[in-house]
Amino acid sequence: MKQGLIQIYTGNGKGKTMAAVGLALRARGHNLKVGYVFFHKDPKRFGYGEIKVLKKMGVKVFGFAHKHPHFYKNLDPNSVRRKCLKGMNFIKKICRDGSYDLLILDEILISLRDRFLKEKEVFEIIDSKPPGMELVMTGRGATDRIIKKADLVSIINKKKHYFDAGVKKRRGIEF
Repeated sequence: MKQGLIQIYTGNGKGKTMAAVGLALRARGHNLKVGYVFFHKDPKRFGYGEIKVLKKMGVKVFGFAHKHPHFYKNLDPNSVRRKCLKGMNFIKKICRDGSYDLLILDEILISLRDRFLKEKEVFEIIDSKPPGMELVMTGRGATDRIIKKADLVSIINKKKHYFDAGVKKRRGIEF
């Protein structure tokens, strides 16, 4: 790609990760190199189906800060921040290498929203993005400044969700 842009999928609705995964599928279909870095997902507990499929498609998958204090009440927030920063250092290395055409940072905006990352740290990633790399960031909590910097912003809002009626997470649908 000659020009890589910045895409954001944010909001309180369902489908942000799936939009990014769909883009990964399309990119792999055109033989683009795709990297997928996730935050706050616990594959050992949930066995996320999208991660399994991405790996089968040849997408390199990396995870950081696998747990979140919202779901794991005994987590030390400082430990979560250190793990998020480790992920940020890894992402900076990826940006320096320029080894991917598409880089997805899944749930990075949750890290920002919940103050495990600072806005300036996310901007360091945005500013270090190689010109030909498409950068996708997902999660609730995109700040106004990050939204302004992006080239595409999809705000996915919940109008109705079956969770509100007591339906539990379902394998193959939510994870």
